[in-house]
Amino acid sequence: MAEAGHQEGEAKKSSKKLLIIIIAALVVLGGGGAAAYFLLFKGDAKESSAEGSSHGEEAGEEAEDMHAEPIYYDMEKPPLIVNFGKSSSIRVVQIGMTVLLKGEGSAEGMKKHEPMVRNNLLLVISAQGADSLKTREGKEQLRESMKHSLEEIFKKMSIKGHVENLFFTTFVMQ
Repeated sequence: MAEAGHQEGEAKKSSKKLLIIIIAALVVLGGGGAAAYFLLFKGDAKESSAEGSSHGEEAGEEAEDMHAEPIYYDMEKPPLIVNFGKSSSIRVVQIGMTVLLKGEGSAEGMKKHEPMVRNNLLLVISAQGADSLKTREGKEQLRESMKHSLEEIFKKMSIKGHVENLFFTTFVMQ
């Protein structure tokens, strides 16, 4: 019986030691996490405000774009026309659209690179397929694909500003 009492005492001592070790480890990890947070996130704000180089300029341009007046760029005339094959249920799609742009130079960039814009958008429309354009989901997918294509052109051609949205103004299928 004395041995059983002795084992219970040792078990209590070892469980207390284990509890103390776990608490100490949590305190150390919590302190390390807090230190990392303050060093990483607070240091970045100081560095970016002190730098004033490319990172600071990019942030300034993004801030300008956020406050810039939105511009509607009309691409309705001439409309985008795509012919589909004879086996398709839709033979021709005619799309007129307006693009919502933000940032200085975005409308000028669209006008300057309009041949590339029209080419890429026609390729996106023809890749979509005629049957998917019958549904609302297909049209929304097309709109997103076209917007993504415009954003790629803006990056490739270093056009300042960005594409906010794209709206179909005419959508005729025959």
